[in-house]
Amino acid sequence: MRSITTGVGDKGETRLFSGETVDKHSSRPDTYGDIDELVSALGLARVHCTQAETASALLYIQRHLFVIGSEVATMPSALERLPRRIDRELLDELDTMRSRLEAEISLPKGFIVPGGNAASAHLHMARSVTRRCERKLVGLHRQGQIANDYILVWMNRLSDYLFLLALAEDHDTILVKQP
Repeated sequence: MRSITTGVGDKGETRLFSGETVDKHSSRPDTYGDIDELVSALGLARVHCTQAETASALLYIQRHLFVIGSEVATMPSALERLPRRIDRELLDELDTMRSRLEAEISLPKGFIVPGGNAASAHLHMARSVTRRCERKLVGLHRQGQIANDYILVWMNRLSDYLFLLALAEDHDTILVKQP
């Protein structure tokens, strides 16, 4: 069995999935590191969920975030090595899940103060991390480092869906009082 310690990171470098060695502070590792943080934040939210449907949806999302992370960690010349990429089919699945939940939930009239309960608070935190990941992915896209437009749309829709999941889990929504 080989060790997880390679020594490459000891000098501030890391290896991309496609094999290239890059600085840890470069945009690809920075972005997939935030995606990894999002996967973990969703795991924390999942253990606090009160509804089995929400927990199941979060596991689905976590698995697909690995798909995005692997694409970010792969140079364009090696994308054919990936077993799966975010595509129209996966976007349609997420849109269907979001639309179904949106039809069941009453949207609040005002800004929500996160913290109605543990599950919704963790989902709102994950939504915020999603927005950060989205901003970094847009940057990579604008720089020509990733070309898959579906990733950008999928992440944008994900933050909307996480907002709805937070509402579904929140049993005591607190709104910002308008002056």
